[in-house]
Amino acid sequence: MLQYDGGRQVTAYVPATAPEAIVFAGDGELITSWGSALEAADLPPAMIVGVHRPEDETLRLHEYSPGRNTDAFTFDPQRFAAHEKFFVEDVRRWAATRLRTKLPADRTAAFGVSAGAELALAMGLRHPDVYGAVFCASPGAGYQPPAVLPGRLPRTYLVAGTNEPFFRNNATRWANALRDAGGDVVLAERVGSHGDAFWKQEFPLMVAWAFGR
Repeated sequence: MLQYDGGRQVTAYVPATAPEAIVFAGDGELITSWGSALEAADLPPAMIVGVHRPEDETLRLHEYSPGRNTDAFTFDPQRFAAHEKFFVEDVRRWAATRLRTKLPADRTAAFGVSAGAELALAMGLRHPDVYGAVFCASPGAGYQPPAVLPGRLPRTYLVAGTNEPFFRNNATRWANALRDAGGDVVLAERVGSHGDAFWKQEFPLMVAWAFGR
């Protein structure tokens, strides 16, 4: 339990041998359990550090997306900024001291699913010196590609399901924008709907793409 917003839990999956890569993720109560999928694959050992989400879904959206105000929803940039600082600075400091793991950007990724994929994109674009890779499963539309992308881009792997056209369109929008800006991008389409098992199944492929031997 770390000192953020009255106390926020962080969970880590720690591989049996020294990690050669580290993945930071939102929705940590879900994502860190996917370490078993990495164990089953022939991958370099990778650590997962997952920040738990707030119980309130609206607060989750505020924390995960720098967003844009719409007729239906108004994002909270102060809430996003506070969570960004916690995610980028405090959680990484905890991993470096408590778990003794601090790796360079080319061995570090940000990962997320749905709204968490927006968080991963935002962290990668805003902090490419920290997260050299971004893994996104079925990103939401609260955060969309800015008109001008930064000169330095993280490598980005996106996936979406055939039966979730809204999220597939969001993933495609990001892939096109990043490619147009010269980014290294993978866009995968799998049979499935939002929240299906293809998210977990894709995770080892993402790690292999970014960090495989």
